[in-house]
Amino acid sequence: MAVEGAEAPKPGFGNAVRVLRVRNYRMYTAGNSISLIGTWMQRISVGWLAWQLTHSTVWLGIIAVADLLPTVLLSPLAGVLADRVDRLRLIRLTQMVALTQAALLALLTYSGLVTIEALFLLTLVLGAANAINQPARLALVPYLIEQASLPAAVAINSLTFNGARFAGPAAAGLLIHYGGFGFAFAVNSVTYLAFIAALTQVRVRPDALEHAPRRQELWSDTLAGYTYALRHPGIGRMIALFAVTSFSIRGFIELFPGFADVVFGRGDPTWMMATLGLGALAGGVWMARRPSIRGLTALIVGHTFVMAAAVLGFVATSSYWPALACIFICGFAMVSTGVSAQTLIQGAVDPAMRGRVLGFYGMLFRGGLAFNAMLMGWLSALFGLRLSVAAGAVVCLLYWAWARLGQNDMAAALEAEARSAAAE
Repeated sequence: MAVEGAEAPKPGFGNAVRVLRVRNYRMYTAGNSISLIGTWMQRISVGWLAWQLTHSTVWLGIIAVADLLPTVLLSPLAGVLADRVDRLRLIRLTQMVALTQAALLALLTYSGLVTIEALFLLTLVLGAANAINQPARLALVPYLIEQASLPAAVAINSLTFNGARFAGPAAAGLLIHYGGFGFAFAVNSVTYLAFIAALTQVRVRPDALEHAPRRQELWSDTLAGYTYALRHPGIGRMIALFAVTSFSIRGFIELFPGFADVVFGRGDPTWMMATLGLGALAGGVWMARRPSIRGLTALIVGHTFVMAAAVLGFVATSSYWPALACIFICGFAMVSTGVSAQTLIQGAVDPAMRGRVLGFYGMLFRGGLAFNAMLMGWLSALFGLRLSVAAGAVVCLLYWAWARLGQNDMAAALEAEARSAAAE
């Protein structure tokens, strides 16, 4: 269905300009951008504060679990909700919960009452809110723009997220330096208001819930969505690839405070996080220029190899600047694979299953991060940071070799279906 601002996709940045002409998508993106900067400010602040409180890689992993593991537990509910209820209302509700969490964390920190246990519990609350939020946000995007603009819209979402990943840590470093951790948390609580206000101005297409499933048992609906995803010849393989990368290497990001202090002697992980965000931002800009989905499967498989190789390069060097270069490459590869996978899945999925499939994708993606961060934190306490992260990268490379053998079949299933959907 065509919507406001629809034109035929063309190579270059005209894709992004065309999508941003759509008022609904423009309002959504503007509010989301401000909120995400605050989110990344808080994320780096929480990890940094956890390290200051404990100087423990195990606690870094536990805090990462508190942020990410609720996705595993709540994704079945979140995916069904995204298919059943008003997605805008659901997103607004979760943003209010996140605002309250950030304000409470700011109060505890300002008062000097914050402990690692309190930090864990409040991070768990935010992780739960994000778990409910994620499938609804992903499932909403196709109903703000026309189908042909979906690749550009997903790329802009990634640019928004990763621009915030670059700006958020940099802003957090300044705020913590001049006002402390509590100030950073307080500023984050205010940024949620921008997104909540923007959401009140967004109007989705009337067909947004026309594919809503019949109200069955929660677990029956969930199982139907997961079964559909795993049996799909393209989506199932794509989800498996992302599950392996999430469970093997993506959690090394949560160990940046430990690497910055113990390995590189810098203490402050801000520039490591900002460099990752800068690489991701560059990857998002590159993806925004692509006019079609042709070749995205090959890109995903190839950049999975690049990502694992960059992680190995990161742990192999003792020099800070080469390590930052590896982080940049890793960020670029992470975003190019993430944007490509979301584009292909969004284009190929049955609309009636969209929320549940994206919830499943998010569960494996974020849950894998949580497991990987916890495992790496534990192994790092036994064998050191470098050896633990290197082992995960080797596992990823082994699975990449297997995925490369089935690349053509996966491309045939995903790219053909996505092209058919875009033509409708």
